[in-house]
Amino acid sequence: MNLLFLTFVFPLIGFLLLSFSRGRFSENLSALIGVGSIGLSAIVAAYVIWQFNVAPPEGGHYSQVLWQWMSVGDFKPSFTLYLDGLAVTMLGVVVGVGFLIHVFASWYMRGEDGYSRFFSYTNLFIASMLFLILADNLLFVYFGWEGVGLCSYLLIGFYYSNRNNGNAALKAFIVTRIGDVFLAIGLFILFQQLGTLNIQELLVLAPQKFQAGDFWIVLATLMLLGGAVGKSAQLPLQTWLADAMAGPTPVSALIHAATMVTAGVYLIARTHGLFTLAPEVLHLVGIVGGVTLVLAGFAALVQTDIKRILAYSTMSQIGYMFLALGVGAWDGAIFHLMTHAFFKALLFLASGAVIVACHHEQNIFKMGGLWKKLPLAYASFIVGGAALSALPLLTAGFYSKDEILWEAFASGHSGLLYAGLAGAFMTSLYTFRLIFVTFHGEAKTEAHAGHGVTYWLPLSILIVLSTFIGALITPPLAGVLPQSVGHAGGEAKHSLEIASGAIALAGILLAALLYLGKRRFVTAVANSGIGRFLSAWWFAAWGFDWLYDKLFVKPYLLICRVLRKDPLDQTIGLIPQMAKAGHNALSRSETGQLRWYAASMAAGAVLVMGAIVLVAV
Repeated sequence: MNLLFLTFVFPLIGFLLLSFSRGRFSENLSALIGVGSIGLSAIVAAYVIWQFNVAPPEGGHYSQVLWQWMSVGDFKPSFTLYLDGLAVTMLGVVVGVGFLIHVFASWYMRGEDGYSRFFSYTNLFIASMLFLILADNLLFVYFGWEGVGLCSYLLIGFYYSNRNNGNAALKAFIVTRIGDVFLAIGLFILFQQLGTLNIQELLVLAPQKFQAGDFWIVLATLMLLGGAVGKSAQLPLQTWLADAMAGPTPVSALIHAATMVTAGVYLIARTHGLFTLAPEVLHLVGIVGGVTLVLAGFAALVQTDIKRILAYSTMSQIGYMFLALGVGAWDGAIFHLMTHAFFKALLFLASGAVIVACHHEQNIFKMGGLWKKLPLAYASFIVGGAALSALPLLTAGFYSKDEILWEAFASGHSGLLYAGLAGAFMTSLYTFRLIFVTFHGEAKTEAHAGHGVTYWLPLSILIVLSTFIGALITPPLAGVLPQSVGHAGGEAKHSLEIASGAIALAGILLAALLYLGKRRFVTAVANSGIGRFLSAWWFAAWGFDWLYDKLFVKPYLLICRVLRKDPLDQTIGLIPQMAKAGHNALSRSETGQLRWYAASMAAGAVLVMGAIVLVAV
């Protein structure tokens, strides 16, 4: 396990080599460095994980001190890597799924301008995410946190010649920065109250200093939640995620499956001991997740862009993870994080295959009839869509999502349970709407299937992992996260499994009835008055962009216009202007005429005498 540091050293080396090449490397060499660096990191990670499972370290965790970061009085944070069951799980997801995405990207990005630049950014992305999950203190976490934010900006705006892509990147950067400010405030509070940012020390000291519900721990966890909702695109900072689809499709897979949006879930799980001391905030985490998953589900129902549908599905599935955290299902949240990484990476990469095959068309209603022309992409969507819909028994998504629903029921949060079941129905409906419209019906465009091992190998591996085989991978979370309240089960759990499975199948059946064939009923509903209203409202994701534009953007621009000429500076500038005006007036009195001077002296004498008289009175 002493090789742990190499997991991020290799991606950093790849980033530096590709960055300083200034695009002079050939595509083959750039792919060799970009993909090879993540491949080496994956090999080291696999060896470290194997060692961790075969010969567990004493105490269930391993620390590797690299160097001291800074020393300010008693504050001496270091670059120390901390490996436990939670970090092992995240390490496998980030590096394993990230490697498959890189392999696919070497095929997808062929012929694009900035080929080596793309891999330099993605290498830094993986390295930053590894900093975040392996850090033993929150300052180190924040370093990686900001790193993935920077990389998301660079990658979302990769096609920077298009102004809209630049705007999408800027939007993601600004919105997530709002969450980052909240997170920084939370770190300030924790350090001021507890004198450390070491995560394990915080988990020990917090129960000693605070009682459940104390003001400072509530405020600190509320700020941590603010950071988490920004990075994981949850209500109310969710508006950036759909626009992030402006980046290349492998970037979407990286952001949605292996990195970034899972960071908020990881942060809350890692600091679970703080949130248990603030039960109101922990409940708020669940409410945020439940509301977000339902709102995102409705938005996905009416989207026409293949990637935006998957983006809203990510928002919804992260909502399930927040819901799980809110009801204390810590292991369920991380389990779903892992399985979601498998099938969401599969769906995004498959969507990339469809987009390339259809000459970069992304509107699903301009596709159709692709199942014969793109058999591997079709199989990927069937398996990935079934896992996303939590099809019973056969898919990885069923086991993880059902665990969350059971924990919500067992903990007595019936409202969150109903939200989860409603989200499950909508997930099946919009997922198979996407599949039926894209791959069935009348063909509307020519399509050519991809070829090569870098095309079919990542998809094939992810297909396998998205089935029940992926669910057999058990995250080693025992002793790291608290035991969930409903871990046992019984007849009630089996009944809930049957109910959730039936709901998922009902969604698929309804999608088949509505979107296979002529779609007359759907068309009639969509053309009705209420249908047009709801479609427009949901298509605009409930109008949050419009609302935020009115509440924040327009007032900010108004303030900018007011301050454009700097009124404060102009006010202060009145003093020299008055002095200058007085100087000009007095200068005009110097005429050189004796009569004018005599009259001026007489007038001055009269004024002085008048003033004396007034004072005397």
